[in-house]
Amino acid sequence: MSVPSLFQKVVLGASLSLLVAACGTGSSSDNQSSTGGTATPLTAGTWRGALSTQGQEIPFLFDVATDGGKPTVTLRNGEERLKLDEITTAGDSTTIRLGVFDAALVVRADGTDKLKGTWVKYDGKDPYRVPFTAAKAASPAALFAGDAKMAATYGDMKKGATFRVEFRGDDGETYPAVGIIRQDSTNSALLTGTFLTSTGDYRYLAGNLVNKPDGEHVMLSTFDGSHGFLFDGKLDKPGNINNIKGDFYSGKSGHETWTAVLDANAKLPDANALTGMKPGQKRLDFKFPSIYEGGSISPTDPKYKGKVVVVQILGSWCPNCMDETNFLAPWYEKNKQRGVEIIGLGYERTPDQKLASQKLLKMKQRLNVGYDLAVAGIANKDSASTSLPQLAKVLAFPTTIFLDKKGEVRKIHTGFSGPGTGKYYQQETEEFEKTVASLLAE
Repeated sequence: MSVPSLFQKVVLGASLSLLVAACGTGSSSDNQSSTGGTATPLTAGTWRGALSTQGQEIPFLFDVATDGGKPTVTLRNGEERLKLDEITTAGDSTTIRLGVFDAALVVRADGTDKLKGTWVKYDGKDPYRVPFTAAKAASPAALFAGDAKMAATYGDMKKGATFRVEFRGDDGETYPAVGIIRQDSTNSALLTGTFLTSTGDYRYLAGNLVNKPDGEHVMLSTFDGSHGFLFDGKLDKPGNINNIKGDFYSGKSGHETWTAVLDANAKLPDANALTGMKPGQKRLDFKFPSIYEGGSISPTDPKYKGKVVVVQILGSWCPNCMDETNFLAPWYEKNKQRGVEIIGLGYERTPDQKLASQKLLKMKQRLNVGYDLAVAGIANKDSASTSLPQLAKVLAFPTTIFLDKKGEVRKIHTGFSGPGTGKYYQQETEEFEKTVASLLAE
């Protein structure tokens, strides 16, 4: 997807409604129906929203408009646009369903052009609610207050600076990443960026260079409906981006520290070498229930015989999986006549097969998925590994497995670099095309 610019593809509505996937399961009393003529507190214009969590504020911008006389909300993360159109009002409460995720913003008026409410995730093991406020944004809208004075030493960031990054959890465990941060070409205090890891990327981030009492900070955030992220990194020296240290806050309780060193050659471990088949194993042997009642899916079904088959390990709750699905769905429609099939194995946050099927069906409808989907298990990597015992281990959602025409596993790719990663997304999709073409040619 992204080719020329680092953060390019604007994914609208249903397509990346992905990142706002509300599984329409009626799973919460917050999702009551109907407007009944009650006025919504959502008025047209650009708003600045903020999630209050862990003593921090995770800001994001969104636009309110009308479509067919009904309000719509469009989340803005850098150049990404996520359109939400499942909006209902009952009494003084308005519920904004967050795309393909089983989540919502439940809001009410808090004075003129102000909102207060809660970000609710319905599919968590425990009740998941984060306080939310919003106000009409000034123009031009800024995520973070306090613009830093830019020096010439930031020049490389205008083209997109690359960093070698290490994240460290509160338990002391570390993992590598590649960071990309770009300054706006006209306003150097505005930033976009992302972080790539071996299991996926942190998608479209946006923010500002900010002056704080202790120095200059890189501030980046995003809210896609499933995740709210805040990256706060302090420059080691004013006007110098060579070294950055800071904190990463994720949703209600996630926290890690991170360090970044400017390094144009930074790269991650080979995503095709992180996992494999167990010794002596060459084929996947599974039979999972289809999302359609009474059906089942197995790679040995006649439909797949003699074809190249791509097996996608995913979950409707997973934004990186939705990025991959947004690539695979149209790709499949264009290429299925070549003798290639895709099987999506869904691992959902419920043991209820019927409910899991509903979540995956909603994803299928929102993202126009034409290939087969099955309910494979619970949404954790151990469950996925157990359900596919021929694999050494499942390390990430998504994981993509390529089967040749004989049904043998030829390649396993961990993670997915989505469109927010720019050139890395281009490399990802080109590698996918090359792998499939090679298997088809055999």
